[in-house]
Amino acid sequence: MADVYDKAKRSQIMAKVKNKNTTPEIYLRSILHKAGYRFRINRKDLPGKPDIVLLKYKAVIFVNGCFWHGHSCKRGHRPQSNMQFWNEKIDKNIARDKLVLDELKKMGWRALTIWQCEIKKERQEALLSKIAAFLSCNDAISGNADENV
Repeated sequence: MADVYDKAKRSQIMAKVKNKNTTPEIYLRSILHKAGYRFRINRKDLPGKPDIVLLKYKAVIFVNGCFWHGHSCKRGHRPQSNMQFWNEKIDKNIARDKLVLDELKKMGWRALTIWQCEIKKERQEALLSKIAAFLSCNDAISGNADENV
């Protein structure tokens, strides 16, 4: 299937895709703050510049977009046009995510991945429970890529 936009228009659309302060990130930060958690955002001195850094717990939270990071939900569906490009791009993102998690683990940090599809207002309590459980455990790395709230 061919792209419905010409190359210039597609480039313009893709240039507007944000990589920080996305709607899911802002929403998650809001519910964490209301629940009493204090955190920093996008720490450049940590691998992968985590979206949320909870220093008190030596833990980080990544808020990953399902499409961009190859989640196994319906939002993570890969496009049928320009398949080679998208497969390479998404596969590189997945490999980089694994590398970042390994680096954080070596540094003594725990990491949790929250997927875009998990952040829904009707699931706020379940999401907070998942984060609270993650912060209270002492495992080196938590947060399974296929785990859903």
